[in-house]
Formats: sequence, C-alpha cells, structure tokens
Amino acid sequence: MMTADARTPSRLRRAPSWLINLVSAHSRRLVADGFAAAGARGYHYRLLAALDEYGPSSQAALGRHTGIDRSDVVAALNELAAKKLIGRSPDPSDRRRNIVTLTAEGSRHLRELDKVLAGIQDGFLAPLSPEEREQLIGLLTRLADHHEKSW
Repeated sequence: MMTADARTPSRLRRAPSWLINLVSAHSRRLVADGFAAAGARGYHYRLLAALDEYGPSSQAALGRHTGIDRSDVVAALNELAAKKLIGRSPDPSDRRRNIVTLTAEGSRHLRELDKVLAGIQDGFLAPLSPEEREQLIGLLTRLADHHEKSW
C-alpha cells in the first residue's frame, strides 16, 4: 500500500497526481467495502442514480450517463433486475432495445446507498472542515471537467 509518510521521497509528496492517486485508491476501497456491506457495487449505485436523475433510459443511454462499458452495463442491470431494483421492457419505438426503469424497491435501495455513501464521505473527509470540503469538491470538479474532454 502506498503512503505519504516521511519515507516517501519529497518530490512525490509534492506531486498532486501522485497524491490524488494515493487518496483515490483509499477512496475506492472505502466505497467498495461500504457498498458490499449493503449488498451493492459501485456500478449498481451509478446506474440507480442515473435512472433516478434521468428517468427511464435505454441501456446504451445508461452507459453514456454513467461511463460504464456496454457489456458491464448489461451485467450490472442483470444483477439489479434479479433483485427487482429495476424493470426492463421493450421500447415501443424500437422493439430491439429495452427501456430500463427504476422500481419502488430500487428507489428505496438507492436511498439506503445514498446514506452509506454519505457516511463514507464523512469519514473520508474527516480531517477537512466543511469549507475545505466544499473547496476540495470545487477544485476536483474543475479538474474533472477540464480533463473530461480527453477521456
């Protein structure tokens, strides 16, 4: 595991890309463990959140909204459908594609996952004041928006 302790060369401790990678790895573990304890995965949360925000969608649109590869979207939707968190029905305008909808149980599960994620965020950002948290979110958003063009 990488750490930013005193044994780490100072040039790395001053490299934002290295620090972001270090913190990102820790964040991914926290989120994966928290969602696993709630019977979910990150892909599940992303798909449920997209359905909640954008409404019924095709599988292709869900992939675009979430940045999840098409084959992974299908696999995750199959898992969500098995738990009755989503519904699928043929698109009346194109019967070759499915329209995915969020079920009432899916909405309830999403609210549970929102609480799980909020708890993870609180623990993850514990050393920061509320103002620093907002500043960090703003700065990371600017970086993500700027570099999104190259993804």
